[in-house]
Amino acid sequence: VVLHIIEKTEGENVDWRHERKDDLFLKGQSRRIWGEFFKVIDCSDVVLHIIDARNVPGTRCKMVERHIRDNASHKHLIFVLNKVDLVPNWVAKRWMGELAKDRPTIAFHASLTHAFGKGALINILRQFGKLHEDKKQISVGVVGYPNVGKSSVINTLISKKSCNVAPIPGETKIWQYVTLFKRISLIDCPGVVVDTAGDTETDSVLKGVVRAERLEDPETFIDAIIATVRREHLAGQYKLDKEEGKWETANELMETIAKKCGRLLKGGEPCLRSAAIMLINDYQRGRLPHFVAPPELKDSEDGGGKQETGAAAASVNAGKEEEINVDEQDLDQLVPESNM
Repeated sequence: VVLHIIEKTEGENVDWRHERKDDLFLKGQSRRIWGEFFKVIDCSDVVLHIIDARNVPGTRCKMVERHIRDNASHKHLIFVLNKVDLVPNWVAKRWMGELAKDRPTIAFHASLTHAFGKGALINILRQFGKLHEDKKQISVGVVGYPNVGKSSVINTLISKKSCNVAPIPGETKIWQYVTLFKRISLIDCPGVVVDTAGDTETDSVLKGVVRAERLEDPETFIDAIIATVRREHLAGQYKLDKEEGKWETANELMETIAKKCGRLLKGGEPCLRSAAIMLINDYQRGRLPHFVAPPELKDSEDGGGKQETGAAAASVNAGKEEEINVDEQDLDQLVPESNM
């Protein structure tokens, strides 16, 4: 008997295909994590899709949108644009306008002391609670890529540290219920990496999916960081003077940073690996400003200080459309306009 093995080229299982990357770059794609992810989706009445404002196209999971649209259209999906404090206001406003075309969208800055968007998000969750008055309790699933701030959003909403958080991917291992109000519970989910977009290893590192310390050759990813971050931001972060800021190549930059920070090998040679890990960590954690530019919007869509965030976005519930009002958010109150 001859068995013919047919390779799948499309469908759900392709999201964890193993032929291209080594195990390090398969984080967030295991069947266990996908199982946790779909359990969260199945148990939720409302799904909060957390998106990193610095890289909206790279952290927006279209598969989640398609899955809810095709298999669970009775569930409500909300976009939460997190880390808006790390990008200029105009970038956040334009991405808000772009995302709000498809789903209700909330701009958010997760913080226990100076949060932004918390009131708007709680208000929309209360509205969804009223839509489901027939239920004793509604569940709100929180999903997204690793390191986009899912647990931080939950901790901000409940005003205390309930979920473990860390500036590294993979801190959340299993899903967990957290009570927000008497009738509303939040579900934290491990970060899921959807590989169907064909991300390169560099994309995975820059998104924060992979921990820098575990990379075999972190130096190879520095060229991509230099291409994304302005020279003056690099010089400012590492306190490089005018002469030190004249580096031409990635190796020269790493040598300068290693000497400046005392990362030296025997004989006084600069440790390029340590400098590279420092650069990657600072990039992932927001110390090196960067963002993916939003698509150009028409003037009529890119209004002044206040941004319409999908107010009156339609939500389908039990075969009928209900109006969900999303509060206007004034992003100018968050931080002064950046010079990025």
